[in-house]
Amino acid sequence: MKITAKELRTKWLEFYKSKGHVDIGAVSLIGDGSTGVMFNVAGMQPLMPYLLGKSHPAGKRLCNVQGCMRTVDIDSVGDASHFTFFEMMGNWSLGDYFKKEKTAWTFELLTEVFGLDKDKLCVTVFAGNESAPRDEETANLLIGLGIKPEHVYFLPKEDNWWELEGTVGTPCGPDNEWFYPLRADKADPVFPDDYVEIGNDVYMQYKKTETGYEPLGRGNVDTGFGFDRMLLFLNGLDDAYLTDLFTHVLKRLEELSGKHYAEGGEVQRAMRIIADHTRTTVMLIGDRQGVLPSNVGAGYILRRIMRRAIRYCRQLGVSSEAMQDVAKIYIREVYNDSYPLLLEKEDFILEEIKKEAERFEATLTTGMREFEKCLQGIARKNEFMTKQNPAYVPETVIGGKQAFRLFDTFGFPLELTEELAAEHGLTVDTAGFEAAFEEHREKSRVLQKGEAKGGLESRSEMAVKYHTATHLLNAALKVVLSPDCNQKGSNINDERMRFDFNFERAMTPEEVKAVEDLVNAKIREDLPVVFREMSLEEARAEHFVGVFDSKYGETVKTYSIGDFSKEMCGGPHVEHTGVLGHFRIVKEQSSSAGVRRIKAVLE
Repeated sequence: MKITAKELRTKWLEFYKSKGHVDIGAVSLIGDGSTGVMFNVAGMQPLMPYLLGKSHPAGKRLCNVQGCMRTVDIDSVGDASHFTFFEMMGNWSLGDYFKKEKTAWTFELLTEVFGLDKDKLCVTVFAGNESAPRDEETANLLIGLGIKPEHVYFLPKEDNWWELEGTVGTPCGPDNEWFYPLRADKADPVFPDDYVEIGNDVYMQYKKTETGYEPLGRGNVDTGFGFDRMLLFLNGLDDAYLTDLFTHVLKRLEELSGKHYAEGGEVQRAMRIIADHTRTTVMLIGDRQGVLPSNVGAGYILRRIMRRAIRYCRQLGVSSEAMQDVAKIYIREVYNDSYPLLLEKEDFILEEIKKEAERFEATLTTGMREFEKCLQGIARKNEFMTKQNPAYVPETVIGGKQAFRLFDTFGFPLELTEELAAEHGLTVDTAGFEAAFEEHREKSRVLQKGEAKGGLESRSEMAVKYHTATHLLNAALKVVLSPDCNQKGSNINDERMRFDFNFERAMTPEEVKAVEDLVNAKIREDLPVVFREMSLEEARAEHFVGVFDSKYGETVKTYSIGDFSKEMCGGPHVEHTGVLGHFRIVKEQSSSAGVRRIKAVLE
């Protein structure tokens, strides 16, 4: 049968609602920390507390279509079936129905609603071991429904058993996996060569103990079917990017590039990566717990995905604005019904994509020149050494220090350098990279203990920018709040700045915006940052601000930023404010009695 993504979503939910289930909707794509992972990587993950015994407010029969994200196999994205964002269709019984009902409903859904051929369905069940018996019950129920006996396969624990590794006292049990031929038109498909798993039903009927398993008083059912994969099967396709989740996106990329997806090869791979990574970008930024690109945590994963998409835009011969065009299609056409929050956040999503693209385009242009120098250096060395010794084995490794310089100076993640290297038949000395990184961290620790000034954890390019921005912030607070506001401490690293100042109350949203606007105005003016040494008495006479007078000797270092900011400071600073980028206050909060704290970033 031919089916659209929206029809598939509706059919799944309506079928289980007809069986008494409540559609609980999708939760945030971002993990809540309860399961120790950054993102929700499976449809059942958000339901874990309820599968472990907690009562769900919606009852005992639940269903939804849940967005998930995995980057563990990001290098495989670009083939016909891998994604970083995907959806899982799920339904659950929390101590209600069990194997008889579930096997019947899955069979009914697959054969009567989705029209799959029951004679081509194959299933696997638990073969049993010394701790738990062979799952004859599920096998007999499946055969009774019409599955051919020769299509029921008993497989060992590693294939057909679910449990939380390393835990005791938690529910676990056998699962029943469903398979269908990738080519349904093949006359006599052979299992498992011609088959692909389309979903599974987990029966949590045991409890883990120190020595094995024991029967569980309350059995749960956890069902998970891949939305993207089911759409592939039902439309008789062998390329998941040819479903209507992606067809309009690919058409737009063809229009922009003048190239055709059907060409295959690197053109096809680039289009798939742009399509997948832009979809994931939209979902992460547009999530109710919206992630923004940064250098840490989930923000780092997002930045890596976005920058990978931008690089493949360049490879395809289109500008990074293609990401915005593709994002609009996902927001307005593909997911407008199922994820309405995306429409509400459309302008914000598109602006964040634009800003990150602009940041990376500048980085990429400079960094690629540096990467090319690495390649040329290796080529020159190989040419010279081969002339000296024809038996010389050519160098094929980019050095760890070179890779770290690309990271530290030009913003290239190690993964990007590895990808670029692989495209030229090279590898990267990752151990050397880690050693250089550790050396950098050790220098930062030394600086932090006394050599660094102004709260810097390092003297990297970004840290210097943040330090300069604290001067602008300090001056802006005096203008917006009170001339009596003074810095009470700061902490700066490559990702953000923290700034403490004396003030008796919380800032209003209007005051926060006014401070932001004033700092950004001074950045846009591209004011010069002027250094002078003078006597402490002279500095005070010229109204330089000295926040920690006890630190200064008779001769002091001063920095002026136009006529806006004048401070005694040990540095270091940028030469002019235009290089700072955009200043944004992330949070304003209490630090201690009479002291407020601002956390801010440069974008």
